[in-house]
Amino acid sequence: MNLSASLPLLVLALTIEAAFGYPQRFYAAIGHPVTWIGQLIGMLDRVLNREASSFVTRKAMGVVALALLFAITIAAAGLAQRLCLSFGPLGLIPLAFVTSTLIAQRSLYEHVARVAEGLEQEGLAGGRKAVAMIVGRNPQTLDAAGVARAAIESLAENFSDGIVAPAFWLGVGGLPGIAAYKAINTADSMIGHRTPRHLAFGWAAARLDDLVNLPASRLTALLLVASAALDREADAAGAWRAVRRDAGKHRSPNAGWPEAAMAGALGLRLAGPRVYGETRVEDHWMGDGRAEASAADIRRALTLYRRSCRLLWTLAALLAAVVLL
Repeated sequence: MNLSASLPLLVLALTIEAAFGYPQRFYAAIGHPVTWIGQLIGMLDRVLNREASSFVTRKAMGVVALALLFAITIAAAGLAQRLCLSFGPLGLIPLAFVTSTLIAQRSLYEHVARVAEGLEQEGLAGGRKAVAMIVGRNPQTLDAAGVARAAIESLAENFSDGIVAPAFWLGVGGLPGIAAYKAINTADSMIGHRTPRHLAFGWAAARLDDLVNLPASRLTALLLVASAALDREADAAGAWRAVRRDAGKHRSPNAGWPEAAMAGALGLRLAGPRVYGETRVEDHWMGDGRAEASAADIRRALTLYRRSCRLLWTLAALLAAVVLL
């Protein structure tokens, strides 16, 4: 698929997902493409990741698993794309509906908004319950400010991983491009951990995920800075300073970019030391503002996020228009 088809497809998919999301009745009836990918990864993990094997062998098997995941995902996505496009230009419409399932603008907003609602309506207990659905850290170690920061950090990072990066790879490679990205991202979330079972087997998934997220993380930071410039209550200059100063200090090569931009725009400090399970992770702070975040700050972050989604759509539409003219 060339850019004259993939960019209009991107615009349609972003529009459809923002309007409808992924209906719950579909999820109940057939699941979700990401859950299908996850089932395949789980099967490959069970079959190929043998605890009796050496570290080198398990590392090699992780590469084999990733190659098989790629081949199956791209083949299925390519078949679906060819089937839709066999109907001519009108085939972009059903293809856009299929593709929209791999973008998460609406669901991300809803999940993060529930954390603000939990804090506002039920206090700390409600906030902890809601934030546990979107972050991996131990919610019982978080006070109200920690819950709010965790929600905003998740919003910033997942804006990159769940919206901008899929959109980028969709624009580059159509449905196979976005499907391949989601396969890598899902593999990293399932097996790309430094645990005894996955340190070797998940090495390839973790390294490749870092690579494919690199362009989107930088673009996400720019979108957030631009959005802050359009918001009288946000600080675009502070966002840019935080990105330049702090993004490279994050333990992730990508997460620091959107988190620093969000922190600077809102006058907050994000990231920093936190607890996953029972393990404390020491990380640099992103931004130099206040650490005492609140539900109101989550609402401000969501406003910035929605404007950034609109800017992403506008950028995609302009690029599509340039290619088509």
